[in-house]
Amino acid sequence: MKFTSILLISIISINSFYSQNKNKEQSEMWKKAKAIHEKVITIDTHNDININNFTANRNYTQDLNTQVNLPKMMDGCLDVAWFIVYTGQGELNEAGYAAAYKNAISKFEAIHRLTEEIAPDKIGLATSSTEVRKLVNEGKLVAMIGVENAYPIGEDLKNIEKFYNLGARYMSLSHNGHSLFSDSNTGEADAIWLHNGLSELGKQAVAEMNRLGIMIDVSHPSKEAIKQMFQLSKAPLIASHSSARTLCDHSRNLDDELLSLFKEHGGVVQTVAFSAYVNTNKHNAYYAAVNEIYKTEGEKAGFEVLSRDSIRNLEENERAIYDENYQKIVSSSTGKINELRKKSGPVNVADYVDHIDYLVEKIGIDHVGISSDFDGGGGVEGWQDASETFNVTLELVKRGYTEDEIAKLWGENLLRVLDEVEAVAKKVQKS
Repeated sequence: MKFTSILLISIISINSFYSQNKNKEQSEMWKKAKAIHEKVITIDTHNDININNFTANRNYTQDLNTQVNLPKMMDGCLDVAWFIVYTGQGELNEAGYAAAYKNAISKFEAIHRLTEEIAPDKIGLATSSTEVRKLVNEGKLVAMIGVENAYPIGEDLKNIEKFYNLGARYMSLSHNGHSLFSDSNTGEADAIWLHNGLSELGKQAVAEMNRLGIMIDVSHPSKEAIKQMFQLSKAPLIASHSSARTLCDHSRNLDDELLSLFKEHGGVVQTVAFSAYVNTNKHNAYYAAVNEIYKTEGEKAGFEVLSRDSIRNLEENERAIYDENYQKIVSSSTGKINELRKKSGPVNVADYVDHIDYLVEKIGIDHVGISSDFDGGGGVEGWQDASETFNVTLELVKRGYTEDEIAKLWGENLLRVLDEVEAVAKKVQKS
């Protein structure tokens, strides 16, 4: 009996020792990650916006029910957010182009309103790496502008320069649905293509973006269109929010053939934390269960939960009303969701960083970056909004990434490409 007691005490002591050491290691790792995270420039290259959140009474100085706003950026030490001038694909005619242009201008104006009127003391608009570093050194947050879908350009390529002058520093030639410039990845679903890659106007747009110094974003175009852009562009390309197709077979992700072109041409793939593009099967299983819970709670409250595509088609004011009511359903479902998490959790930060690991191994640390697609459907467990940004750095530290490597992933690679695109533009303009 005495021997048994001594043995039990010994086992407890050993377990306690290992537990203390493990806790100490975790604490040291957390401190190391925190120091790195606060030192490097952190850039998220894709955050959608709603212009109703850029008014005098309702804006990003407040902690709104958005994944990105200034309080959340400060909480998560996210230095730079690329705000997106997104336009859904509509009809290819004059009326469609006019409506798309009006939508795009309203989003440019909203971003300028935030940085020039609402909160110029807290956040500034940057159009170059030099301006990014200057604003960060001043202790300010940074906004940059990307254009998702060139549809608003219409048939007048002069609009590209207008968008450049408004601050756009990357643009994709299509979104979900073929544009007048480029086929979309969505063509894989039915094998129907409009241009077999880029249209003639799309090829001219590539040259114009090279001339101006706008990074060409290939996150939504078709594979053939992307290959043609690599052939035509004199400057490196970016994928503003895409992940590895080998790990998740989704048309929005990049296969190994396309990844090799990024390595060859010096571009950067901004790995996206969009759970359906990180692990489609895990995402679908979890959210099917979640949506069933929301649907049931919604029916009790007389509220219809819409599909993502239906939400995208809502007018801005309708979207705001929907989001407000949807949050009430989310709140009332908390208990049931927590029970679901215990049984089958969602896609998380570790799953996301698996893609970063794969991309780094495949194309090198100099060609990989980070993006969320927040407020456009993005987010994984552990990085559900900008306030949780540190968790990505912590996971990177856990996997052995150095401070220099983490700095590259979080922004230095993207800024390098921006500099290279600007350098190409100067050469083109001189010639």
